[in-house]
Amino acid sequence: MVSATPVGTDSSTNVPRSRRGAETKARLVEAAKAVFEEKGFHDARVSDIAERAGMSHGSFYHYFDSKEDVFREVAAAIDSALSAGMDIILDPSSTATPKERLTAAIRVHFEAYRKEARIMSVIEQVSHHDEQIHALWTHLYQQHGKEVADSIERLQRHGLADPALDPAIAAAAVAAMTWRFGEQWLVQGHPQCDFETGVEQITRLVVNALQL
Repeated sequence: MVSATPVGTDSSTNVPRSRRGAETKARLVEAAKAVFEEKGFHDARVSDIAERAGMSHGSFYHYFDSKEDVFREVAAAIDSALSAGMDIILDPSSTATPKERLTAAIRVHFEAYRKEARIMSVIEQVSHHDEQIHALWTHLYQQHGKEVADSIERLQRHGLADPALDPAIAAAAVAAMTWRFGEQWLVQGHPQCDFETGVEQITRLVVNALQL
């Protein structure tokens, strides 16, 4: 930590160190999410976000440099929620079978996607034309892909998955299927099916593809 760093913030970003500061920043992120859901990215203004959070316009800049900056924070938080199922798959203390872990992880993923469908629609739109958001989303996607590939490789070593599969290619295919299906199903509304059926069918496809 260097002396030039403003009191209460991290040296590399506008990250508050105090609990109160962290709570204030979290309130801004939550307010930004709501504003982006309502107005979209382009029509949202910093003043809208500050007002929703119950803060002054100037206070916003104590925590974020721009609307783009807070949007990246929102996207990262949503990614964390969507990827929480990986903790189930990678849990070393779990006694569940690979299929049981996979089913639970896919359910968690789609539950989060259903809950965050509105902001996911905005993130997907922005990622197509904003280089920084696209780079962030690509980085996170690739990071999770590596985790899935490592998991497939471990299953192969234990004789629990098709040994002829390339783990990286299989992981990319599984990720594309689960994420894109989530967008089509839970954001765009196609196909029309109840939640448990969607979870069961995607799980069955992945299990069959990996030959678990």
